[in-house]
Amino acid sequence: MISSFLKWVSGVGEAFLGIPVYGGLFVFSLGWTPLIAMLVLHIVTLIFSSKENKRYYASVFGIVTSILAWIPILGMFMHIISGFLLIWDAYKSSKEKALV
Repeated sequence: MISSFLKWVSGVGEAFLGIPVYGGLFVFSLGWTPLIAMLVLHIVTLIFSSKENKRYYASVFGIVTSILAWIPILGMFMHIISGFLLIWDAYKSSKEKALV
């Protein structure tokens, strides 16, 4: 299931961007390009999750995060929450796959 893999990748990416100071410096030094890349990744993950009939709430929250993350403190907290939601959703999806 590609959606589970994409959730792991986007979750780890969001968690990295949520690291105080380092995540912000990374985004700022690359001219906010990581936010655009994460937006695209969240949209792709949403599409695959929808096609595979899997949960996609974390991807929607990730899209909102990518849009609002240019706001310094808000962005950090939203990246942390998005990372947690995506990693949790990926974990749950991989457990469901193992049970089938």
